[in-house]
Amino acid sequence: MRTWFEPHEDEEFEAAKDLLVRRCLVWAGERGMAADPLVLEAALDSRHRSVDGRLAYWDEAQVRRFLLEWIPRYVTAHRDELNAAPGSLLTLLRYIAAKGLRDPRGATLAELEQAVKAAVADYPAALDDPARMGIAKFWAQTALDNGIDLTDLKALERLPRDVEAGRVPYDAEALDRVVEARLGRPHLDEQRAFPQPPLALPPARELAEAAARSDVVRRLTALADWAGAEGKTLTEAGHLRLADARELAGLLGTGEQDLQVRSAADLPGVGLLLAWATHARIVRASKGRLLRVAKAAPLLRDPEKLWSRAFEAYFELGRDMLTPPSLLWSVFDELMPDVLNSAYGMASPMPVARLEETVWLVCQDYIPSGHVPEETWRDRVGRELALAMEALAELGAVELSHGVADALYSSDLAGDLTTGDLTTGDLTTGDRTAGDRTADDRTADDGLPLPAEARDRLLRRLAEPGLLVRLTPLGARALRERMLAEGRNAPLIGELADASAAELLGVLLEHYPPKAAAQELDGWLAAHGGDPGPLLDAVRACSFRTRAAAMLSLLAEIHPGLRSLLPSLRTDRVLGPMVLMELAQRGDQASDRLGADENLLVTTEGVLGLLELAGPEKVQEQLRAMAGPNALALVEAMAASGHPAQESMEELRTLVAEPMRARSHPLRFVPGPRPGARGRTAGRKRKR
Repeated sequence: MRTWFEPHEDEEFEAAKDLLVRRCLVWAGERGMAADPLVLEAALDSRHRSVDGRLAYWDEAQVRRFLLEWIPRYVTAHRDELNAAPGSLLTLLRYIAAKGLRDPRGATLAELEQAVKAAVADYPAALDDPARMGIAKFWAQTALDNGIDLTDLKALERLPRDVEAGRVPYDAEALDRVVEARLGRPHLDEQRAFPQPPLALPPARELAEAAARSDVVRRLTALADWAGAEGKTLTEAGHLRLADARELAGLLGTGEQDLQVRSAADLPGVGLLLAWATHARIVRASKGRLLRVAKAAPLLRDPEKLWSRAFEAYFELGRDMLTPPSLLWSVFDELMPDVLNSAYGMASPMPVARLEETVWLVCQDYIPSGHVPEETWRDRVGRELALAMEALAELGAVELSHGVADALYSSDLAGDLTTGDLTTGDLTTGDRTAGDRTADDRTADDGLPLPAEARDRLLRRLAEPGLLVRLTPLGARALRERMLAEGRNAPLIGELADASAAELLGVLLEHYPPKAAAQELDGWLAAHGGDPGPLLDAVRACSFRTRAAAMLSLLAEIHPGLRSLLPSLRTDRVLGPMVLMELAQRGDQASDRLGADENLLVTTEGVLGLLELAGPEKVQEQLRAMAGPNALALVEAMAASGHPAQESMEELRTLVAEPMRARSHPLRFVPGPRPGARGRTAGRKRKR
C-alpha cells in the first residue's frame, strides 16, 4: 500500500484511498473516535492534489490548507457535518501515526494535534466566508441547503431552470463574492512538482567555512563597514559621488577604480554590489546618504547567515545586473530559480547551452516589435545567462568550468530515448518538477524536449567544449531550503536517523532510489546500535500486506545481511508468507519444494495483496478466473489457512468470502405454489 502516487495514477490512488478510509473507519469505530468517510476522503484528496502529493506527510501548513481552504472550497455537506470535520481529520492523523505510515519529515502527532486545535479557532469563519468557496461548491451547497439530493442527476439538471424561475432561492451577494474571489485566489489543486533525488551534504562546519570564503560575502561585509553608521553622501540622482565610488571599487576589488567614467553609475561592478547589499537589507539610502542598516549588525558577524540572505537577494537583481534592452530581466526572478533547480542533484556538470535553449523559449515571448533579428536576441539571452551564472559563482552557489558536456545531456535530443531518461530539473528535458510550466510547455509534438531546430543547434553546441555549471554544496542546500518552503519533497541523506523503523522504511520505499536508500539505512543502523531486528519487527507490525512485502523486498535488496537471512525466515509465523513469495520471485530453488500448506499461504498472500490494490470485486473476478466453479471452495480454504494477517484476513472473509457465499446460495421459496401460479397444481393446463 503506497502513500504517494503520480498525478496520472488515478486508479491506483483511488484504490489506496478506499483502503485507507475503510481501515481507518474500522479502527476509529473500535476506539469510539469521530470519522466521517467524506472528510477522510477529502483530506487524502487534498494531499494527493498538492505540490508534493505525499498522503502521509502533514504539517501545520497542510492542516490549515485542508481545514481553512480545501473544505470551504470543495466539500459540500450539511453544516453539522462540516463542523465535525476537524475531529475526523484528527482521527486520520492519529491512524496514520498508529499504523507507522507517517512521513517523519513532517510534524509530530502532538504538533499536528496542536495545529488542528489552532485551526479550529478560524474554521467557522472560513466556512462562512463566500470568498473561500468555489463556484461549483456554491451551487452544490445551495442545492443541498434546499433539500435537493446531490445524487439525483435529474434534479441537478433542473437546478439552473429552478434557480432562474425563483423556485430555488440563493444568496446573490454571496455568489458575487465567490465569482470575484475566483479571479484573485490561487487554485488549490496544485500542480505537482516532481520529487528531487536525495541530497548528501558535507558537515555543517565545512558549509560555514565555505560561506566565509565567498567573495560576495566578503565584499558585502566590507561595503557595510565602509558605509558605516554615519553613511556616505549620495548625489541627487541617488548615486555615490565618483570619488567615493572609486574608493569603494578599490576596496571591493572590482577593478573599476581607474576607469575613465563621468559618474558612479558607469561602474557596473560597484553598482551591482550596492544593489545586492540593498536587496539584502544591510545598507539603505536615507536623506541623501548611504547608511549601514543597524539591525544588520548580527547578520554581518555571521557569514553563513549573510550568505543565505545574499542568495535570496540574488533573485531580485535582474534589473541591476542586466542592462536594457534585456529579455531575461523580465522573468529573472521567476526563471532563475528554475534554472538552478535544473542542476540540482546532477552527477555531472550541466552545459549552460542546454539551459540557454530552454530559457530562450521563455524569453522569446518578450521580444519587442522591431527589426532586430531573432538570432541577435538569442545571443543576447545567452550572454545574459552567462553573466547571471558568473554572479552566482562569485557568491559561491555554483562552480563554472569549461569542457565537453557529459553524453547524458544530449542523449534525449536525437529521438532515440524518451525524455524521462534525463531527469535533470525544472527547465531541462526530464522536467523533474512536472508541475512547473516554463519552457517545456512549448516543446515539439513528437514528445522530444525541444523543437527540431533547437535540438539540432544544441547537438552541435554540445559536441564542442562550452561553459558548464555545477551547484556547490552551499548552493544545493539553499535550493533545497527553497523547495521545502514551497512544500516540495527534497530528501536529505541522514535526516531519517531519528525516525522509527516503520517510518524509515516507508520513506525509503517510496522516495529513495536503492543506492541512496542503502546509504540512509546504514546511517540509521549506526544510530540505532546496528541491530536490524527493529526493521524486521516493523515489517511484522505493518498491517498492509503490499507495503510490508515491499519493505521486506527493499531490505533484501539493500542490506546483504538481511538478504542472506531470508531463507531462515520462511517459517516465521508472520513473515513466512511474504518470505516465501520473495524467495519465489528471486528464483530461489527452495520455493519449488513448497508443501500444500505453504502453497496455500503463498496464494492467500497474493490474494490479500490484490484485495488491497484493486478491491473486493477484482479479487472475486480473479478467483473465478483461477478456480472456476471451485472459487468459493478456494476462498474458504484461504479463510481457514491460518494466515497471520488478521486485519487483512477479516477483510477477505467479510468483503470476498461472504458475498461469494451469498451468491452461491440463491433464495429458495418454501414448498407451495410459486408466485403467480394462482393456486394451480402442477401438471394441469388451462383449457383454451
